[in-house]
Amino acid sequence: MSRLRTGETREDRDPQDRRDTDAAGLGRVRAVGFVLPALVLIGVFLVFPALWTIYLGLTDYRLTGLAAANPAFVGTDNYAKALGDPRFQTSLWLTLLYVGGSAVLGQAGLGFTLAWVLRSRTGLVRRVVEGVVLLSWILPSTVVGFLWFALLDRDEGTLNALLHTPGFAWLLDYPLLSIVIFNTWRGTAFSMMLYSAALENVPPSHLETARLAGAGVLQQLRDVVLPLIRRHILTNLLLISLWTFNDFTPFVLTGGGPEHRSEILPIYVYDVALRNGALGVGAAVSFLILLINLVIALAYLRLLGRRRAA
Repeated sequence: MSRLRTGETREDRDPQDRRDTDAAGLGRVRAVGFVLPALVLIGVFLVFPALWTIYLGLTDYRLTGLAAANPAFVGTDNYAKALGDPRFQTSLWLTLLYVGGSAVLGQAGLGFTLAWVLRSRTGLVRRVVEGVVLLSWILPSTVVGFLWFALLDRDEGTLNALLHTPGFAWLLDYPLLSIVIFNTWRGTAFSMMLYSAALENVPPSHLETARLAGAGVLQQLRDVVLPLIRRHILTNLLLISLWTFNDFTPFVLTGGGPEHRSEILPIYVYDVALRNGALGVGAAVSFLILLINLVIALAYLRLLGRRRAA
């Protein structure tokens, strides 16, 4: 990289010198050329759909009929209609229960338990357990959904055959619990891998010192392990909470039923926008989901910031 000579200003420098002032030496035009494809993809697949969804949420746009050809501007009527719909309120509550049960308690709790138990294990047992858990995660969600439907089926389900309870309708009697357990089984692998990597960074000397001081396992977890991996915990909770909040896979198991008892928000949007054809209302609800996701993300990031400051 050339330097300014005595009495020379930046305007007096050679154009080639001005192009090579960035760290990589690419020049501004070539640098923009490198990032332009990524910016185009972000604009096409993220920015434009988001703006289009906001626009649709302010119209009476429908899937068919006259409103599909000539949608009218209705302002915030769709938002008022959605917020005043008892089904939306129920779906929001069910979604929070679904996220809390299957992500926060299920995936994070079970993932940490598996990572903690397997941290000192070697050999075949660890490889088998990790393989089974990872297999449930890498399989396509729809395939996993149909596998669980076959497991919980009322007439020919594998679970009823094992428990000798023919005809017991798990998906009808316990729809929300069924999809919570299903999503916990499906998504635990990510938490397990993240916590396994985090536990590898916990110095064994810390645990040994705590053990020699008379601390039990629970005390070691509370006073040594959890404080050291708290950033990993919050990062994991942030990611799996957002993923679970927007999860549509339970539709394969229950379709939102029976009587909307497992109709989480993504299924509610599908029913309103595609089954009923009210794309404007569906777009408004989608934007509300985006705002809720933003609140969840900001809450976790605020907690993470406080932890760093401490």
